[in-house]
Amino acid sequence: MGRIQPRDSVALMDGYHSPQVEVDVRLNTNESPVSPPPGFVEALAAEVARVDWHRYPDRGAWELRSRIGALHGVGPEQVFAANGSNEVLQTLSLTYGGPGRNVAVFEPTYALHSHIARITGTGVAEGERAADFSLDLDVVRSVVAASQPAITYLCSPNNPTGMVETRQTVEEVLGLVPGLLVVDEAYGQFAPWSALELVDEETPLVVSRTFSKTWSMAAARLGYLIGPSWVVAELEKVVLPYHLDSMKQAAGTIALDYLAEMEERVAQLTEERGRLEAALRELPCDVWPSGANFVLFRPRTVDGAEVWKKLVDRSVLVRNCSSWPRLEGCLRVTIGTSHEDDRFLDALREILT
Repeated sequence: MGRIQPRDSVALMDGYHSPQVEVDVRLNTNESPVSPPPGFVEALAAEVARVDWHRYPDRGAWELRSRIGALHGVGPEQVFAANGSNEVLQTLSLTYGGPGRNVAVFEPTYALHSHIARITGTGVAEGERAADFSLDLDVVRSVVAASQPAITYLCSPNNPTGMVETRQTVEEVLGLVPGLLVVDEAYGQFAPWSALELVDEETPLVVSRTFSKTWSMAAARLGYLIGPSWVVAELEKVVLPYHLDSMKQAAGTIALDYLAEMEERVAQLTEERGRLEAALRELPCDVWPSGANFVLFRPRTVDGAEVWKKLVDRSVLVRNCSSWPRLEGCLRVTIGTSHEDDRFLDALREILT
């Protein structure tokens, strides 16, 4: 018997991945450079010991959603939690996308917005950002008018550019779109403002976030969105039963007891980001302003792909964006510890000068 083939739209796809290489300094996946506080690990271990493993978890994850809601000043009915913010995006496409519907994205941006949409059979309408990677509202108007998207994605801070959309821009896009506006704030804690300020019960706007970055919990795969309760109610119809296990719910709830530690880490990484950006600007590189925990840059004197290889030779790994459309020659570096960043900068100086 021959192999059973997937549907054509999946067979033609490339998967989304980030190459993992054994190196001393890994600055390619925008993780936190430090572990959670010891108290978090101890409290989680104690809570896990109390789990009734023979019972299903709380299907509604109400304690976790209540705590997240309290953090953002909303009720649990306005919180949807899932296995990473990518599952949040997937559930949005399953709920509001599908055959005969479109999502709108503005490139370059997070590749999974369009990848997940296509997996769910949703059409993807792409608009081009301006030469400096800012959002062109005339392009937004054109794309929206032509495609009438059910979902429009803005990523702020944008991945991979790191640029932050202004409140005025988000409000103007909100006035243009006929469907749901999703502001992906996976790196929102590092930015000067948040679209969470615009969320209410009437506005078709949701904001997605993750525990992976600032909460040092990439291993837990926990994300959420804040939005109108009527959006959350529809998402709950689509997501699989008991999709959030008991350990994950406990981890997210306990993490919220360490808000002060998280905010301190954000402040430290933001300061380190400024130091790294300043150092990059002293080298022959184009550097984009970042409101995230990473920086996009393009070496001018050596091809970006060649720089990536030479960094790996020096046991430093960054994200190679040089083959991505619109990002020819670009690399993206995650903000690490000061020691890790020094290793990266020393290696880059050696390569470029």
